Amino acid sequence: MKTLALPDTSAARILVVGDVMLDRYWFGEVSRISPEAPVPVVKVQRTEERPGGAANVARNCAALGAKASLLSVVGADEAGQSLARLMAGVGVETSLHEDAEFSTTIKLRVIGRQQQLLRIDFEDSPRHEVLRAKLADFERQLASCDAVILSDYGKGGLTHIGEMIRLARAAGKPVLADPKGEDFSRYAGATLLTPNRAELRQVIGRWTSEAELQAMVARLREALGLEALLVTRSEEGMTLFRGSEALHEPAQAREVYDVSGAGDTVIAAMAVMLASGADMHAAMRLANRAAGIVVGKLGTAVVTREELETAL
Repeated sequence: MKTLALPDTSAARILVVGDVMLDRYWFGEVSRISPEAPVPVVKVQRTEERPGGAANVARNCAALGAKASLLSVVGADEAGQSLARLMAGVGVETSLHEDAEFSTTIKLRVIGRQQQLLRIDFEDSPRHEVLRAKLADFERQLASCDAVILSDYGKGGLTHIGEMIRLARAAGKPVLADPKGEDFSRYAGATLLTPNRAELRQVIGRWTSEAELQAMVARLREALGLEALLVTRSEEGMTLFRGSEALHEPAQAREVYDVSGAGDTVIAAMAVMLASGADMHAAMRLANRAAGIVVGKLGTAVVTREELETAL
């Protein structure tokens, strides 16, 4: 197999569209059980905020050296302002449409002794008028990007995803989509889908062999007009289905600490490498290395270009 080389990513321009969220972490010590109920008492010692969802995808693109733009909807609230500030801090251009009747999605994780004890979600769905305005913005931004990532977290921000795929493909831009739900027909026409093993099984059913999996994916790809499908398989690594090939890469992680956000890193790395001239197999191998690094970090995290170079 050819030596893996990291392409120059500095000229790559990635447009990320999808559901953004603010990831909040409360870190503390657990030293006793509550007298009110059999639950640990966490004495919070520090808090942290990180971009989540599509915002984490854009942050990963920027960390890998690309120019990233983020298009999404937030509420007219403090969490939306925090997201805008965090993205500016990592050099991501943002176009965050505000919806006064919508609350920015927040995922609050309580961590004690480096273990996640609880997650609390605050979420809502944006109004149709705001999403229509976002579609017009998407059309304007298409010309200045090399690849499009559609990061679907099922929060309602990609209502017009079919139209976005059609517009991007008509403009000659590759479209990478991270899918959600039991129906992948909304992603028809995309260049590449990146489901995880559980998400794929939800759509095509169970398989008993690699040959059966390849046949099932081939039928799905043909039905949806997909150029390729990359399934991430946790400890089994990842497999790229393209043409009549199934190219497999074993997992790279030496120690898995936290898998949250690993899918964000994979799709970001795929888009950045493809936009930088890598072929799809090389992009997959680089994305696999990036995933092996990010699962060794706590919470939604990024892999930098320097870390990836060191790993190679």
